[in-house]
Amino acid sequence: MNDFVKPDGNIYLSVIIIAITVGISLYADKNRLFKSKWIFNPYIIESRKEYYRFLSSGFIHGGSTHLLFNMLTLFFFARQVELIYGAVFPGYGSIMFVVIYLAGIIIASIPAYVKHRGNPAYNALGASGGVSTIVFVSILCLPTSNIGFLLLPFVSFPAFFLGIAYLLYSYYMAKNSNDNIGHEAHLFGALFGIATTIAFVPGVVPRFFEAIANWKGFF
Repeated sequence: MNDFVKPDGNIYLSVIIIAITVGISLYADKNRLFKSKWIFNPYIIESRKEYYRFLSSGFIHGGSTHLLFNMLTLFFFARQVELIYGAVFPGYGSIMFVVIYLAGIIIASIPAYVKHRGNPAYNALGASGGVSTIVFVSILCLPTSNIGFLLLPFVSFPAFFLGIAYLLYSYYMAKNSNDNIGHEAHLFGALFGIATTIAFVPGVVPRFFEAIANWKGFF
């Protein structure tokens, strides 16, 4: 089966989302005026009522490394999420993915908006909030899946282990960091992913803990 085509013969919409994001991000890197109109700036949103920036900022990035990391992560996790929601909502798995991904971008930006809407100098951009949402949908549904290929190819690295570490790290950095990285967006995107999965995937919580209880270890 082609990596871009689902078992039902339809293309993964995540592939289209990634292609659109890459295209817009690359264009924005060459057009500073365009990027300034799409970037997330809470002060401008508040003063000009440009609420579209909650979403548009998720389609631009701070350079090729930022873009590559977000899109690679999305590529590895999103297709599985489309299949997960396809099993819950037959025929609508890809639509559910798109809705939840875009909602994740928006929801994850709300804390920064509340915190910085009086600060004209604050800017943020990138799909990290939406990507975190999708990653945590996958983690909650497949907590012991092997994600070692992202870090150590020969170690069975469980998804739930990454999830716990990611939440703790994002929470700590959101409270203590001044590194200009949107840790709040990472954290709230992840929490949104958890919340929507619990809401839409029946029995996911008991299955999550059952899978962890039956996990055999790192090797």
